[in-house]
Amino acid sequence: MKRIHYKIAGAAILISSIFQAASAQTSNPLTSDQGFKGKIGRTAAESQEYFPEKKKAPAGAPNVIVFLIDDAGYGTSSAFGGLMQTPVLDSLANNGLRYTNFHSTGVCSPTRAALLTGRNHHSVHMGTLNYSSSGFPGYDAIMPADKGTIAEVLHENNYSTFAVGKYHVAPINEITAIGPYDRWAVGRGFDHFYGFQLGHTDQYHPNLYEDTKVVDPEPNGKHLTTLLADKAINYISNQKSIANDKPFFLYFATGAIHSPHQVDKKWSDLYKGKFDKGWDWYREEVFTRQKKLGVIPANAVLPDRDPTVKAWNSLSPEQKKVYARFMEIYAGFLTHADYEFGRIVNYVKEIGQADNTVILVSIGDNGSSHSPEHGSLNGYISSLDEDKQVAELYKNIDKLGTEHSFEDAPSGWTQATNTPFRLWKADPNSEGGTHQPLIVYYPNGQLKKGDIRGQYGHVIDIAPTIYELTGAKVPEVIKGSVQKPIEGTSLVYSFKDANAENRHKIQYYELFGKRAIVKDGWKASVFHKSGSDFNKDVWELYNLNEDFNERINLAAKYPEKVKDLQALFEQEAIKYNVFPLNDNALGHSVGGRARSPFGLDKKVVLYPGIEQFLTLSGPQFQNDAFSITADVDIKSAGAQGVLFATGSEFEGLSLFIKDGKFVVAHNTGSIVKYLESNIPVSLGRSKLKFEFNFTAPAHESKDKNGPAGTEAIYINDKKVGERNIVAAEGRIAIYKDGIDVGADRNSPVTDRYKAPFNFTGKLNNITIEYK
Repeated sequence: MKRIHYKIAGAAILISSIFQAASAQTSNPLTSDQGFKGKIGRTAAESQEYFPEKKKAPAGAPNVIVFLIDDAGYGTSSAFGGLMQTPVLDSLANNGLRYTNFHSTGVCSPTRAALLTGRNHHSVHMGTLNYSSSGFPGYDAIMPADKGTIAEVLHENNYSTFAVGKYHVAPINEITAIGPYDRWAVGRGFDHFYGFQLGHTDQYHPNLYEDTKVVDPEPNGKHLTTLLADKAINYISNQKSIANDKPFFLYFATGAIHSPHQVDKKWSDLYKGKFDKGWDWYREEVFTRQKKLGVIPANAVLPDRDPTVKAWNSLSPEQKKVYARFMEIYAGFLTHADYEFGRIVNYVKEIGQADNTVILVSIGDNGSSHSPEHGSLNGYISSLDEDKQVAELYKNIDKLGTEHSFEDAPSGWTQATNTPFRLWKADPNSEGGTHQPLIVYYPNGQLKKGDIRGQYGHVIDIAPTIYELTGAKVPEVIKGSVQKPIEGTSLVYSFKDANAENRHKIQYYELFGKRAIVKDGWKASVFHKSGSDFNKDVWELYNLNEDFNERINLAAKYPEKVKDLQALFEQEAIKYNVFPLNDNALGHSVGGRARSPFGLDKKVVLYPGIEQFLTLSGPQFQNDAFSITADVDIKSAGAQGVLFATGSEFEGLSLFIKDGKFVVAHNTGSIVKYLESNIPVSLGRSKLKFEFNFTAPAHESKDKNGPAGTEAIYINDKKVGERNIVAAEGRIAIYKDGIDVGADRNSPVTDRYKAPFNFTGKLNNITIEYK
């Protein structure tokens, strides 16, 4: 009875408390709004207004700009001894700090996810590129809500937040006109986004979005980097005009200097003849400059040229001329990006915000790319035999760097721009793939101008550095998700103390099965070859304290140290979702159908009015047999235009009507093959079908020009054209440009029309069927 009485008494107390609270909440009998703290009378004269107090950023909180350059090695920018002139970055570095021991993850999406969240890339499910995702926690490209972004945290601290440029961390199947937008930039804390969603885009015909809408900038007279700088300035202008008391966060991520290397001739011509001495000279010259700047150790030794790169002096005059022109464009591309970023910096100065603005510049999201030996202009030239490629590039040398080139520099140059390190982007086991220059500029921070810092840093350190500098509080809960701990280490401790003891003690790396672990300057690493047995991988060991560019493998000398670091890698891998290791040997290749929103559906119907898809977010055409049928209604004899298009000038497929005929253009690396109906399309309703009867070559066959089936066109089930296809034609528009219904926007698949060549008849639908 006592226990029952206790419960009844307790309930009575609880009920009494509830009634008291209810009474307090309804102290304004004339309003049902319990949160109102003013006074409600029957008239305004008898009432007292109340407005909720506005959120405020921490007192004196600075604006923050993060500038992330794409695919830039340690030896690119003149700010770190490179021969690509970057006067804006030079000025920021000379008036701020240079960090010489800072690191990325080794490739695009993982670095960006890590930077934006302050967590390791596998920890935020971005263990690989967003379009190479797989169904495991570390690799599904679904960044979890419990690991908030810099934008989300600063937004909660009353910052305005803008993302401009390359995003590349949204799941492929969500980059569509219907979203969902939860993992787009505007879903992860940014007030506005203006930029592109994949790893690269054409600099003259970009696939752009503003917030969640496709932007059609055509006809476009401006370079993409200029468009991005214009928009960044526009965002800042609006923000400071309307809410001058609020600070802003700008994440500015250019497409420069990722391929395609495209830039106006006036920029590339700045370097005319400057690289005629070649990449071996470049490496030596940059190495010397880096020592003079103090951004590498005074006793450093330059590693040997990579064995896959030929000595410059062994090249023919034709090769030297072509390769030097590639490098002129490459350098001009970075100098142009530096100039455009300078416009943003100058605008911030003009509006009186410079002193209270933190600028963090990571020169690269990874090292320079391991590009083709001869460079690239288009897929056709790259498909030729080795002895023919340079001859064709020489013939087309005036196209290099223009809108008619999808250019990448030769690997000899990209390796040289990674000086003083070995290897390239996507080699996370190497400093060449992960060692990036970092610049910190903050006038109000009273930094010692031009100083150098050697403390170890990683992109996961950017977020906590910003939080400490701004005084921002990381909320326990963001949008209903309880937040997990930050995994990076703020670098602020080192700002005023060049000799401060390093606080970031341990860091793992992993991409595509290649991996490494660093602890207190010792590094164990594996260069894993795709398809090989993980259990047979051979670990290397380097003492980065004495051998910062990994010249001397100490594994045989210190086997116990190797074992200790292997065990540490295992611990970190379990902690951060690194397993299972995946080297893509099982076919998890770029753009698999399963990753698009249509998955493995056998039938897809698209309707006119649909917004442009990115190629990897729409229906896929990669070594599959399929058909595309356009249901049209022709009202007049002059009806013409594109029915369906995927891809661009560099590769793709377009179905269109012109001069009364049904035409299909199949572009393979800028070489276009056509099917044209032998009869006109009649007035009225018709079904125009393209049938791609692809037969995969035998597994052991590597003959890209071997027979692989046929493609044919039909008007109302009557065959009106056919041709044979080869194996190389099986993969259609794997990456470039977009997918359009009723038009061909951006870069056209064929020169038989000018974009967008909108269809002037009635298009009922497009039906894609896989066989």
